[in-house]
Amino acid sequence: MKPKFGVVVFPGSNCDYDAFYVLKKILNLETEFLWHKESNLKNCDAVVLPGGFSYGDYLRTGAIARFSPIMDKVINFAEKGGYVLGICNGFQILLEAGLLPGCMLKNNSLKFVCKDVYLSIKNKNSIFTRDCENTTTLKIPVAHGDGNYFVDEITLKSLEDNNQIVFQYASKEGEISEKYNPNGSVKNIAGIINKNGNVLGMMPHPERCSSSILGKTDGALIFKSLANNIFK
Repeated sequence: MKPKFGVVVFPGSNCDYDAFYVLKKILNLETEFLWHKESNLKNCDAVVLPGGFSYGDYLRTGAIARFSPIMDKVINFAEKGGYVLGICNGFQILLEAGLLPGCMLKNNSLKFVCKDVYLSIKNKNSIFTRDCENTTTLKIPVAHGDGNYFVDEITLKSLEDNNQIVFQYASKEGEISEKYNPNGSVKNIAGIINKNGNVLGMMPHPERCSSSILGKTDGALIFKSLANNIFK
């Protein structure tokens, strides 16, 4: 039995079709778009909040999208154990919605960053990374201006104690160092999960490196891991 995925579309989303293409065309999974004004998730088993600039990133990244009608359903879905993956702007929306702790600041360079980075997989036991058990690092692109993840020391300790840090910016070999940090994120954090392990937010874009035609396929491991383990 294969899971059904939903990809939410906000005004300003620009990676929605990329995520849809990976799920529908590459992984051959039933996938539907979920318009931000809709009030149901169409019986999806997993929901993707894609990257982009929802509502033009006016006010604060993700702050307006968090109040879209669909988000009430996403929040309820996640709180009941439903699987949610937020990518870049989607991660920012998850933070604004309170489904994940912390906030996003401007990149420490104060410049938009767009390049390939390497991610060390800190937690290989999550549903999003179980199929990455034989992988040291993933090569995945970033593209953001507000990707500097910040939490206070108490929250950071909680993230570490509960194994909620999933991805960290690293060298190709997996070395964690400030020189590999593209945005200034605390502890080189690139992705985290909630305490229940069913909600993942990550700044890098796995949907942009999931096809062999692009010469990059590491991102597909994340989508495959989620799809392969939902019903296990």
